[in-house]
Amino acid sequence: MPEQLTFELAAPQAPSFDNFLPGANDELVNVLARAARGALRETGVLIWGAPGCGKSHLLQAAVHAALQSHRTASYVAPDEAVPLDPPVADALVAVDDVDRRDASAQAALFTLYNALAASGGQLVAASAVPAARIAVRDDLRTRLGHGLVYEVAALGDAQKPAALRRFAAARGVSLPDDVIDYLLAHFPRDMASLLRALVALDRASLASRRPITVPFVRALLVRGDR
Repeated sequence: MPEQLTFELAAPQAPSFDNFLPGANDELVNVLARAARGALRETGVLIWGAPGCGKSHLLQAAVHAALQSHRTASYVAPDEAVPLDPPVADALVAVDDVDRRDASAQAALFTLYNALAASGGQLVAASAVPAARIAVRDDLRTRLGHGLVYEVAALGDAQKPAALRRFAAARGVSLPDDVIDYLLAHFPRDMASLLRALVALDRASLASRRPITVPFVRALLVRGDR
């Protein structure tokens, strides 16, 4: 087996709705997909939840889907400046960590929201706390809470085996229960790490023409430690 087929070199997939495990977030994913297509009347969609629940993934997935629908769309990372105006009419702009923006960024975000509302675009925003608790200027808080607001429900440990099985099946991968148990016991339990491991396993299995078993996973880990 080639040395490059180790977990450390398995590049994460670009965020999309297809590689997000929704759990209890099916309705939210559907709403964001509609927003990406420009099929929502509301200007704003605010998603909130604890760190690691997938907010940034969903924002970037919405941008990806919008681009696939031939819309202009952009993702504004936590350390990036908020644009004052949408690039074109009917654009989708996804802004991360709106609850941590300074006064200047808040002013820009307020202006951006109004410009998107006037041009028929959408603002998809993410926060660690619900709209009523976002520590921003009052007029911006009102705007953020005026549209659709969803809490992103993190997958519980009990849901992860079924979610991993679903993701593997979508890739045409047979994933035995003991392999899932091994992954949960020996890998970081956040879904991003687990999905990265599954993608690496799939690649290694195809390259070596061996089924995915616990000994196979263990051998890859040993090889990756060298």
